[in-house]
Amino acid sequence: MKKIKRFLFLPLLILLAFTLTACGQHASSNVYQKVKESKTIVWGVRADTRLFGLTNIKTGHIEGFEIDLAKALTKQMLGKDAKTDFVTTTANTRIPLLKNGNVDAVLATMTITPERAKQVTFSKPYFPAGSSLLVPNNSKIKNVKDLEGKTVLAVKGTTAVDDVHKYAPKARILQYDDYGQAMSALKANQGVALTTDNGLLAGIAQENPGYKLVGGVYSNAPYGIAVNKGQKQMADHIDQALNELQKNGTYDRLIKKWFAGIPGFSLKGVLK
Repeated sequence: MKKIKRFLFLPLLILLAFTLTACGQHASSNVYQKVKESKTIVWGVRADTRLFGLTNIKTGHIEGFEIDLAKALTKQMLGKDAKTDFVTTTANTRIPLLKNGNVDAVLATMTITPERAKQVTFSKPYFPAGSSLLVPNNSKIKNVKDLEGKTVLAVKGTTAVDDVHKYAPKARILQYDDYGQAMSALKANQGVALTTDNGLLAGIAQENPGYKLVGGVYSNAPYGIAVNKGQKQMADHIDQALNELQKNGTYDRLIKKWFAGIPGFSLKGVLK
């Protein structure tokens, strides 16, 4: 019986050793060198966020500011003949996909936070996101301080909930599971304003005529491009490419393409 156990146990040890070695190789692999050789970058992106990354039902392609930015960054880093691949991510899957090597970088409305920085390496900020307010065009609400004693609408788990409490502690907050429900509540006058990131509100405003952003950004939560922890060379090259796109006007052109003309959205703090 002991001989049989040893016979079964030995292959398990070999398999475990192989797995650990493979994991170690993956963790130490240089992502920038890989994409440089393949001339392809696989980006984790959103496909459900208007203006940033949203699937076009007619074409089946994902379109938005982040999609265009990913394509521009890829060509800036690897040359005009470089290829861009996209993998759809969500708030819950983007870091695991990055950790597992399914994507080379994540460009998906990802706020730079100290907690996330423990798991991933961020580029410099590429979009100055922050909490803002969406109100009807005839609203008397001008800024976050006007929310004192009033009912505000938000989505569960968003940083905007804490932000409102910080700047308007007497405001009452109704929280919903998603932005569709929250926007329906605003249309039904269940609250005086909807609050979340300014970029997300810009997309909601574009889809819902009669509503506008007000008060600018009352808390700063910029978005950054994430790469796996330890992939500093990849992050550095992304930063260099982003700087070049800002210098040559490509960044401003993309911002204007997607965000110009949205009621209450100020391009002043976004254009470089």
